[in-house]
Amino acid sequence: MKVAELAARLGARILTGENGTDREIKGVYCCDLLSWVMSHADKGSAWITVHTHMNIVAVAVLAELSCIILPEGIDAEEATIRKAAEENIPILSTGHTAYEICCIAHDCGI
Repeated sequence: MKVAELAARLGARILTGENGTDREIKGVYCCDLLSWVMSHADKGSAWITVHTHMNIVAVAVLAELSCIILPEGIDAEEATIRKAAEENIPILSTGHTAYEICCIAHDCGI
């Protein structure tokens, strides 16, 4: 499933524009410890986190993640959005909880 397709299923806002939304999502990883994500998330995963600072973009780039998903309607900092757009890392924001996001992704076959 592509990032844009999951965004639609989640009713998510794509904060970074359309760049990178054609990336394939190969899994989902939910964690807020950045070093743990870098060492454990699989390449191509959608990453669910409540963090909004610019470091999440660096982690997503290093780990080669497909996108970042912010649960519960969280908005990212403006500098984070700009950096993510530059790096073609889509950031999605949805009103769903992290658990609900995981359930929806599972139901979509991710």
